[in-house]
Amino acid sequence: MERKEFLKTCGFGLVGLPFAASLLHSCGGIHYAVANENNGMISIAKSQFVIHPEKPDKLRNFVMVQSSRYKFPLCLYRTDKENYVASLMRCTHRGCELNVGGGIYSCPCHGSEFTNDGTMMTGPADENLKTFTTTTDAENITIHLS
Repeated sequence: MERKEFLKTCGFGLVGLPFAASLLHSCGGIHYAVANENNGMISIAKSQFVIHPEKPDKLRNFVMVQSSRYKFPLCLYRTDKENYVASLMRCTHRGCELNVGGGIYSCPCHGSEFTNDGTMMTGPADENLKTFTTTTDAENITIHLS
């Protein structure tokens, strides 16, 4: 390969790399729900759990929610058709942000693990996650922050 051809190939690769990365990221990304926060409550439409509008019966197990009250996101986990658990994604050991996967929350810093209802499974954390009461109506899920 000649120098000119090599530089041209590398240039296309560098230009295309961010585009390819964004495509791959969107395939496996975590869904952040659109939510309304007002008077200590966060309201999320149940439709935020629908993966694709043409297949309304195909639902996500969880969505992430941002709150102006907390530095860390909340994970709103669907336990069954009408029940949800909201947990603050902050490890009770040293305050690292938790990862979600396989039906558990895990701490990337020191390895603590929590169930999807916020119960501590393995340490070094020795406390459950901060969880919030949730209520539902026909169209919405409400997280009560107070």
